[in-house]
Amino acid sequence: MSQTNVHVIAKEGFGTGTNELYDRARPSYQANALAHIRKSVRASPPLNVVEIGAGTGIFTRALLAHPDWTDAIKELRAIEPSEGMRKVFTETVPDPRVSAREGTFDTTGIEDGWADLVVIAQAFHWCPDYDTASAEFARILKPEGIVAFIWNLEDRNRSPWVAQLRDRIEQHESGTPQFRLGLWRATFSTPSYEANFAPPEENVWDYVLDGTRDIVVNRACSKSYITLLAPDDKKKVVDDIDAILARKELLTWVDEEKGVFEYPYQTFLVIAKKT
Repeated sequence: MSQTNVHVIAKEGFGTGTNELYDRARPSYQANALAHIRKSVRASPPLNVVEIGAGTGIFTRALLAHPDWTDAIKELRAIEPSEGMRKVFTETVPDPRVSAREGTFDTTGIEDGWADLVVIAQAFHWCPDYDTASAEFARILKPEGIVAFIWNLEDRNRSPWVAQLRDRIEQHESGTPQFRLGLWRATFSTPSYEANFAPPEENVWDYVLDGTRDIVVNRACSKSYITLLAPDDKKKVVDDIDAILARKELLTWVDEEKGVFEYPYQTFLVIAKKT
């Protein structure tokens, strides 16, 4: 299956050799958001789930471990265009109900009307064609099916050091369609979306994670556009992050002796119900 419809920076920045860092550095998903998805599903279990852009399995593992989901899934089919990410996925999600295959937002290879839920975690902003993707979602969903789009993002508005961190790394985005830009919202006015889905329902949760210097640096270095930097440029990013974190008065400490501080985050969840 061709990857020509995968953004070049996503393809290269999440290529082989980057995926172990991604899996180690990126945060998991909040229990209340996973519970909200379960409540939004209109079908009764056991459920067929398609996860598109499944990456290394961070969301999948959280879903399988959640008490509302553990026994609710009949089968989960993960779709992921990156061979390196699929390799990590298969190594870290050892559940017989789960399989991983190559595919994209508009070419899943799933049969018509199979899924109760299509979920896309930390990925849909990379979609190159919102209309064809919406048509694919509608095709593979059952009549009562839903799509859940979910993202985690550092909250620059609740901490000055996070704002400085985001300002520093965003310099290297190179015109990529990052989630924060909201370009993905054009999905909801496409012909295929409007013909097949109700208006989207949105929820946002604020929370705080534990942060350390290594967590912050590794998470920044797991960004696709940072992984592609030349070594000297990447070192400059790390040095600048260290300079930001050296201003300890900007941090809210959890355990200063151990170097643990608050890392404010938000989770964004959008639910689209098939009509």
